[in-house]
Amino acid sequence: MDIQVKEIKAKGIITKSDLPACEYSVNPYVGCTHGCKYCYASFMKRFTGHQEPWGTFVDVKKWPKIKNPEKYDGKELFIGSVTDPYLPQEKEYERTRALLLQLCGSNAKISISTKSDLILRDLELIKTFQDARVSWSINTLDEDFRADMDNAVSIKRRLDAMKAFHDAGIRTICFISPIFPGITDVEAIIKTVMDRCNLIWLENLNLRGSYKAVIMDYIHRNHPMLSGMYEQIYDKKDKSFWQALDRKLEAFARQSGLEYVVNNDRLERPFSAPPAIVNFFYHEKIRKSASKC
Repeated sequence: MDIQVKEIKAKGIITKSDLPACEYSVNPYVGCTHGCKYCYASFMKRFTGHQEPWGTFVDVKKWPKIKNPEKYDGKELFIGSVTDPYLPQEKEYERTRALLLQLCGSNAKISISTKSDLILRDLELIKTFQDARVSWSINTLDEDFRADMDNAVSIKRRLDAMKAFHDAGIRTICFISPIFPGITDVEAIIKTVMDRCNLIWLENLNLRGSYKAVIMDYIHRNHPMLSGMYEQIYDKKDKSFWQALDRKLEAFARQSGLEYVVNNDRLERPFSAPPAIVNFFYHEKIRKSASKC
């Protein structure tokens, strides 16, 4: 696949955010070459003027050096809200690394979301930030399904990177998102990551916009036995599947000795404690939390 790459000038790189998990959002790139078929961030094309299909372009941001990084002391910065900060292009352009170096020495609380293991390059740098946390999106252990859905690195490489960060004492999150009804084996993923993360976040597949038709067509063609279920959930807006899965996973957590909570993005937990499971199925109830991971 040909990827269109261009460099653009940005007035700044850190912007105020109304996301529940942070005060500022940071996106060193525009677009995302991982090209996830279910990506909510594809809506960004409306604001960037890009006509290319989502996943086939990336704009590399160049911004003035951050003059007063101390301004962000104690503030929560979420790196990667509408792009992956460790796209393959990061290896060449190092924009995320430049951002971290400019913030180095501040007491900013950084959270990084990725599907990549390129982040291992910056492990020691990230370790210098107090309360840093890194999340990897993993919604399957099936590499064939993963390859159907995104162009990011393998699940094994994500799991290995997660373990390396956790072993280094950096807080890690397994983001089981989005959960595909009838396809994502949530319990199997939880069992796999229990030894390498501090939190496990759960998020349901929320189909809207242009990618709803893409996913529904994929299900009809590749998983016809699930077609009725998906029509019930996404056409008839039946929430019973998610309610039943919520109850099932709460029981599983209890049996596994894990804490299970709803809509709390920052839990106060010792690093050595078993991971807690946080359910984000009910987006409309999310409230900003000031507690710490």
